[in-house]
Amino acid sequence: MPLLSIVLPAYNEEQNIANTTTVLSALMEEQGIDYELVFISDGSIDRTYEEIEKAANGNVHVRGARFSRNFGKEAAIFAGMQLSTGDAVVVMDCDLQHPPQVIPQMWEKWQKGAEIVEGIKADRGKESLGYKLSAGLFYKVMSKLIKIDMNASSDFKLLDRKVVDVLLQLPERNTFFRALTFWAGFRTETVEYKVQERQFGVSKWSFWSLMKYAITNATSFSTLPLQMVTVMGTVSILGSVILFIQTLVRYFMGTSVEGFTTVILLILIIGGFIMLSLGVIGHYIARIYEEVKGRPKYIISQTTGKGRDYD
Repeated sequence: MPLLSIVLPAYNEEQNIANTTTVLSALMEEQGIDYELVFISDGSIDRTYEEIEKAANGNVHVRGARFSRNFGKEAAIFAGMQLSTGDAVVVMDCDLQHPPQVIPQMWEKWQKGAEIVEGIKADRGKESLGYKLSAGLFYKVMSKLIKIDMNASSDFKLLDRKVVDVLLQLPERNTFFRALTFWAGFRTETVEYKVQERQFGVSKWSFWSLMKYAITNATSFSTLPLQMVTVMGTVSILGSVILFIQTLVRYFMGTSVEGFTTVILLILIIGGFIMLSLGVIGHYIARIYEEVKGRPKYIISQTTGKGRDYD
């Protein structure tokens, strides 16, 4: 009987672990799906891992791991996939904002031959205005940079084991799971879902964390920002040529304006372009520096649960 692994990254989610375990276990047993729940505590500073241990002690289908520190959601997703043993793997949020009721639809599509089943947001649910604006800006920026429509996409998806193996073989340290599944190809189908409200806790994403996440993923997955440096240089040169011609015309017409206003403005514009370009290049150098060091994506300090050994 095929096994379904459900990977659940968790950061300070102590209130959600028990409820998530109960809801997913009941659903899988109701649907007759052999399963395992793989929780990854991403450097949580509350009792998240203790709750995972408690769930694993009470349910043989539960496994878990604890990072030595916070490595980020991307690392937690890849750690979960690495620890999973299922023939298919579902990645979803630990707070159940990704509705579990959609998983049987994904499972059915996988059984019919789909190798990737993407969860597409039909409704983002109730969110604060600030969060909606910041999330909207994040998805627009990422869509432009990586040439993939990210507005409705999410980390909620099912992957065939062969897709998981391909992603785990990638040597890069800075990963963007959501975009990498598009890049990998394979036979892909979609299911729509409505984002559910959290029962416990609050979102860990703020405007600044989303922007940092966007910049990191953009520079690790796309070279478009580097190409924009060339565009800015071209614009600067064209502006300088136009200003040069205008200055010559006014000089020969005897209407040239005395003073340094034009010179100062030109210096400020060019200086701004140069500093922005250096910043973009700096981000790419930082990504190269991180990749060259070859440090692991994450460090696991503890594990719990037996996994498929319960058979």
